[in-house]
Amino acid sequence: MAALDQKSPNVLLQNLCCKITGKSEADVAHQFQYAVRVIGSNYAPTIERDEFLVSEKIKKELLKQRREADAALFSELHRKLQTQGVLKHRWSILYLLLSLCEDPRKPSNRVCSYGALLTQARDVHSTPFYYARPQSLPLSYPERSATAHNSSMATSGISSMGVFSINGPGPTPPSLLTGPGPQAVGESMRGSRLAWTLPVSSSPSGAAAAPRPPSGPSSSPAPKLPQRQRRDEDGSGESEIGEAALVRDILYVFQGIDGKFIKMCSPENCYKIDSKVPLCKSLRDTSSRLAELGWLHNKIRKYTDSHSLDRAFGLVGQSFCAALHQELKEYYRLLSVLHAQLQVEDDQGVNMSVDSSLTLRRLLVWTYDPKVRLKTLAALVDYCQGYVHQLKQHLHLTIETCVQFFVASDPTVKTDRLWHDKYSLRKSMIPAFITMDQARKVLLIGKSINFLHQVCHDRTPPGKIMPASKSTDSPKDASVLFTDLEGAFQSKIDAAYFETSKYLLDVLNKNYQLLEHLQAMRRYVLLGQGDFIRHLMDLLKPELARAATTLYQHNLTGILETAVRATNAQFDSPEILKRLDVRLLEVSPGDTGWDVFSLDYHVEGPIATVFTRECMSHYLRVFNFLWRAKRMEYILTDIWKGQMCNAKLLKSMPELSGVLHQCHVLASEMVHFIHQMQYYITFEVLECSWDELWNKVQQAQDLDHIIAAHDVFLDSIISRCLLDVNNRPLLNQLRAVFDQIIEFQNAQDTLYRSALEELQLRIQFEDKKRQREEMGEWGVTAEQEAEENRRVQEFKDTIPKMCSQLRLLTHFYQGIVQEFLRLLMSDESLQFLSFRLDFNEHYKARDPRLRPSLGATRGRRSANI
Repeated sequence: MAALDQKSPNVLLQNLCCKITGKSEADVAHQFQYAVRVIGSNYAPTIERDEFLVSEKIKKELLKQRREADAALFSELHRKLQTQGVLKHRWSILYLLLSLCEDPRKPSNRVCSYGALLTQARDVHSTPFYYARPQSLPLSYPERSATAHNSSMATSGISSMGVFSINGPGPTPPSLLTGPGPQAVGESMRGSRLAWTLPVSSSPSGAAAAPRPPSGPSSSPAPKLPQRQRRDEDGSGESEIGEAALVRDILYVFQGIDGKFIKMCSPENCYKIDSKVPLCKSLRDTSSRLAELGWLHNKIRKYTDSHSLDRAFGLVGQSFCAALHQELKEYYRLLSVLHAQLQVEDDQGVNMSVDSSLTLRRLLVWTYDPKVRLKTLAALVDYCQGYVHQLKQHLHLTIETCVQFFVASDPTVKTDRLWHDKYSLRKSMIPAFITMDQARKVLLIGKSINFLHQVCHDRTPPGKIMPASKSTDSPKDASVLFTDLEGAFQSKIDAAYFETSKYLLDVLNKNYQLLEHLQAMRRYVLLGQGDFIRHLMDLLKPELARAATTLYQHNLTGILETAVRATNAQFDSPEILKRLDVRLLEVSPGDTGWDVFSLDYHVEGPIATVFTRECMSHYLRVFNFLWRAKRMEYILTDIWKGQMCNAKLLKSMPELSGVLHQCHVLASEMVHFIHQMQYYITFEVLECSWDELWNKVQQAQDLDHIIAAHDVFLDSIISRCLLDVNNRPLLNQLRAVFDQIIEFQNAQDTLYRSALEELQLRIQFEDKKRQREEMGEWGVTAEQEAEENRRVQEFKDTIPKMCSQLRLLTHFYQGIVQEFLRLLMSDESLQFLSFRLDFNEHYKARDPRLRPSLGATRGRRSANI
């Protein structure tokens, strides 16, 4: 119970009082009672309840005391506290801590003056509204004076359109300079916004929103104290309306909302005060002048709302609306500050200084500058509305009726597909005097310029891209154009086409290394870098032999980097090497690392226009095919090395001569098949297709030519590597051949493993026999000899099983090859490959179906000779 009492709120509060005052419990009884009254009261601070603002002020206070480490620690602890739902009123706790750390000897800054208020408005990127004198000015754009420029922060909002009087900025009224500095208000109200887009009855959506005015102009708070009666009069009686009620109405009117006394008069299109309302003439005139600000706001707001989402308005119109939104945002910042100050006045009550209260005259002074700006914006809106109306009438005639624009643009296409899909020709709209070739060149000129600006981020003006020529406005040039219309028009289109296309290709080759990336795809993805591919296979062999589900991409990436550093690939450009990566394909049950491993080459930016996603998927298919074929060559090399190394060792086992001979014959057949396929793929397909592509790229006149040549190159490889739909049966047979090679490797490994184990046992038996004879004993007993003979006989009994397994494997392999050759004969472009695979007619003698095809082929060849 004692432990619980020590944690009770009363005990903790008493301990806190002792800790703060440094006195004993008996001496702090008065302070303790006062603290209990404060905690039990309904007092509320007069600043915005924003946890973020209070935490920022605490950190600033720590930084002022040069306690950077404590500020960092506080920030981290506050972040952790936010992630935990332990406290519901974190703001109150932080505000208590902030209040406790303040020095009571310093003057209180709870009540702020309007000098601080307006300084805060400037601090939150608002505008220095108090610099201008309330006098009428023409809608012009004179330069700001140096004083005004140095006194305010440069913004892109309303402050960018300031208009001052001819006599320059007036001095700040003395009443605006009283009170504490801007820090008191700036910290307590920074970031506040006026929720002008919400309904009047709605509430703020977040804790960071500024204190809003009452939900309606008619719901002004009841007077708190007799001294505030003047500010809270609502005019419901016969007495004259107080200035405070008008100030509250004016703040609503500034937002375009009707107040209790000031309402929009639709017939006259202005804000007016009801003539029946008892109000002196001076206040009525001042209110009318201030209400003009709300009318200007409504006009601008209506324009932006009606045109912001109108796509037909054009890019220039959209930009203009965006600028208007920015100007209104600066205007709303001032309103949020004024509303916050009004809330502060209501909360402070009698403590509020009369000299610092919000009045119509002060509003008239401080809103003068934004009023001038809004007048300027309203004038621009009027001008633009008339201009746009005339432009729409003109474009309606030329576009909707005549329909003369033969280049279509799709605004929904993203930047990465700009060259392929964004622009197209409307063939039905091409004028009769423009040929299809000329229209295509016009399209390419526009595509090239837009591609340079939007994708390559090259801001070179079109005038510098195309050569300077004489103006066609001269009579001589015009006469040439009309007398030789076709030639002059064609020459101008050709000149613009060649120059823009040449400039675009130069940018792609020099700035983005298009040709280097093309060669990198040949070397790495198409396995053209032989030493790198061989060393990579050597390093990856232990990893890829494992199950595919046990592989980790970061391990394979490290092996890839090792292979690059150990071969000539290290001399490639870092820009190319950083794009080389490992990719693991989707894993199927039973897959090994060889089945899912792939090299990847990352492309982005302008070069992705050539290496599109479809192209990269084609490269991936070709790489998987070439990688598997290269692996077969790698396996057969290991098989041949195993045969050569074990041939001498197994000479002492004559019973294995037959099965070893079968292994050598089958391995020779497979080596011949794979070598011929590798020769066909490497030289007849890849090298020939690459040479054609390189020549076309060197001679290309525009980017379309390069893209077309690259697409033809990939289509040729896909087709001639048997990866297209038409060659699916051939590809299935070829994959079956690859599977037979892997099975043969497993069978031979099993044979050599058992043979070497048997050989080792025989050697050990002979060694023991010799050692015992050297010691004068019998070399072997009858039982040992019988046991040895029994074991040798068991091994010999397994040899026929190995032979039958090899014969079965040979039969299946030869059947698959014969079917592959038969399918090759149906394609004239692949008949020479079938002749090389069966150059000695070995398979022809075994399969009668191959004889007519081969005979007919040779007969046609003899006739051609």
